[in-house]
Amino acid sequence: MASALLNTPTFALQPSAEQVALQTNYITNFNFLNQYLPDTYEKEFERYGNRTIASFLRMVGAEMPSNSDQIKWAEQGRLHIKYTSCTSAAAAASNTATFTVADTGVTYIAIRVGQTVMIQNNTSGVFNKGIVTAVPSATTFTVAYYEAAGQAFAVSTACTVFIYGSEFKKGTNGMVGSLEAEDDIYTNNPIIIKDKYAVNGSDMAQIGWVEVTTENGATGYLWYLKSEHETRLRFEDYLETSMIEAVPAASGGGAATAGYIGSQGIFYVVNNRGNVWGGGTPTALSDWDSIVSRLDKQGAIEENVVFVNRGLSFDIDNMLATLNGYTSGGVAQSASFGLFDNDVDMALNLGFTGFRRGYDFYKSDWKYLNDPTMRGGLNTTASTATGTITGL
Repeated sequence: MASALLNTPTFALQPSAEQVALQTNYITNFNFLNQYLPDTYEKEFERYGNRTIASFLRMVGAEMPSNSDQIKWAEQGRLHIKYTSCTSAAAAASNTATFTVADTGVTYIAIRVGQTVMIQNNTSGVFNKGIVTAVPSATTFTVAYYEAAGQAFAVSTACTVFIYGSEFKKGTNGMVGSLEAEDDIYTNNPIIIKDKYAVNGSDMAQIGWVEVTTENGATGYLWYLKSEHETRLRFEDYLETSMIEAVPAASGGGAATAGYIGSQGIFYVVNNRGNVWGGGTPTALSDWDSIVSRLDKQGAIEENVVFVNRGLSFDIDNMLATLNGYTSGGVAQSASFGLFDNDVDMALNLGFTGFRRGYDFYKSDWKYLNDPTMRGGLNTTASTATGTITGL
């Protein structure tokens, strides 16, 4: 019976003319009466406002049904090929050279005879262009340089190589060998989370009532159980923060030894597979230039949302304000974009919602990072969660 009464209704609430506990007039989000007193209390003072922190996954997340203990998905790799740890066995000015590829994890190179390549010295930046004439082994290839001066760097110099096309003589056969697309396969484990709300039978009879008037003028009563509602809110918060903070149980750790698996939360995935900004708080325009350069390399989307705590939000506002007006000392390069008629009745807006620097960045305060009982209560100098950019 209790279970049927406490289910969240999927229809609009209907106040009853009398104080009768029905499924249609049970409030799941009412929080200002004391359920244990028979008389109605005045409204409870909401000292901390809306205390729930769940909102992030609703904005950026996606849901999918699953009844398995493991989830697998594939992510596309890059379309073009580049190797960054290549060395030539030939001396400077040689017309041909054989290169060895020593990139981490590469056991077979995807370079074929007839392809044209660009080879650049990792230190000086000088480069050659050549055509692949042979692939002697799984990790070596031979090129003939197009330049008359031959190889522009010394033997065993570390180089980067990428393919930019191919060239074949008339009457020759087609390309030898083919390339197969390889997806990156990832896995994650769902976790089970639980909570509990218990109520005594006598307390069930002492439910709270509130008389309301609906939009159409009808009056009636709605009922609620305060602690049940707060248990529900707390559970929803933990459901979201588990998806954000979860980490897999490392082999040899206490959790793994006890039989727990763990999961991969957002912070774990970003720190291990994403692009992490390591240059301190990005409050200078040059810092954002570095971020933009990284987004270019990752093929990022045009519009990005930056989820920040209050400190980083103010830092970004201050940076943009400096660019948009007078700076201390009267820097000649400071600029003011746009004019307005100042008035004593006009509120001055000292914050920015976003800016454009190569890409559009929209700034959004993340309540989870400000809540003092969650991430907002951590030492901000030690916490890495001062802000994150979706898509990084």
